[in-house]
Amino acid sequence: MPMSPRPSRRPVLLAGAFTALALAAGAACAQAQWPAKPIHFVVPFSAGGANDLMARAAADGASKALGQPIVVDNKPGAGAMLGTDVVAKSAPDGYTFLVSAAGVVSNSMIRKVPYKDSDLVPVAMIGLAPSVIVAPANSPYKDLTDFVNKSKQGQGLHFATAGTGSTPHFVEGLLEKNYGAKLDVVPYKSGSESITAVLSGQVDATSEASIVVLPYIKAGKLKALATTWTQRISAYPELPTAAELGFKDIRIAHWAGVHAPAGTPPAILDKMAEAVDKAMKDPATVQRLKGMGIEPMGGTRASFVKFVDEERARLGAVVKATGMKEE
Repeated sequence: MPMSPRPSRRPVLLAGAFTALALAAGAACAQAQWPAKPIHFVVPFSAGGANDLMARAAADGASKALGQPIVVDNKPGAGAMLGTDVVAKSAPDGYTFLVSAAGVVSNSMIRKVPYKDSDLVPVAMIGLAPSVIVAPANSPYKDLTDFVNKSKQGQGLHFATAGTGSTPHFVEGLLEKNYGAKLDVVPYKSGSESITAVLSGQVDATSEASIVVLPYIKAGKLKALATTWTQRISAYPELPTAAELGFKDIRIAHWAGVHAPAGTPPAILDKMAEAVDKAMKDPATVQRLKGMGIEPMGGTRASFVKFVDEERARLGAVVKATGMKEE
């Protein structure tokens, strides 16, 4: 009995190929049309701080460049992990971004986090608020060198931080491990609490963002010992950097950048990076931020990836050397 011919599977294959092509074309079209609706910037801190102010400046300028509103959502809590986790678990469609800070690099080094570092990818640098080491206005320390030298006498000095893994904690760790400073860490829940402790003379010093401390310094309520960034602060150029005083390893700032969920199309990431860069080069924005002690940065996506990689390596070394971990 002759065998009946086997049914051809070609139509099925063609249909499957057509579906794949249609999906690919749809995705490409969506990327080309992005953004087609409002974008959200998730800020993992409360409103009013340096990170929030930089986020709003970037959102305002980037929204004009992209032609869609950018909504700033403040989701503070758990040392910035709450808002970070929201973005890490968001759809990679270009409509949810994280306004990141140093914690996006260091949190996983010192505590358990509900996401993986690889769940987020760097997009753009917004700017930074250089950290300033400050002491009470009536303190006897002339500068950072004098402070470190005096800390080595007797039982040492008290240094306030905004908690484990905060920028002031890294400054303290670098001073102690790299330069022999004798410091007793006094952790507070926030930078504002640590500044209050310095103002009242409860502790000998702390390190906090320029935008926070400059008003107190200019009012004569705090004494600035050094800034911890690579350049002097535009709004307070008379203050030397720690490197100028011989502390070349003290290089840290309160920075803000943009991260996206992993898997977000590169074309969208590039467009957002270009929009943020344009926003940070707007003359009015530059003047406004520099007046508050914030240095606008911008740059390319590649330059921010490089910055994040370098910070991860540098801060990781500090964590290892100091044994820094969650209390």
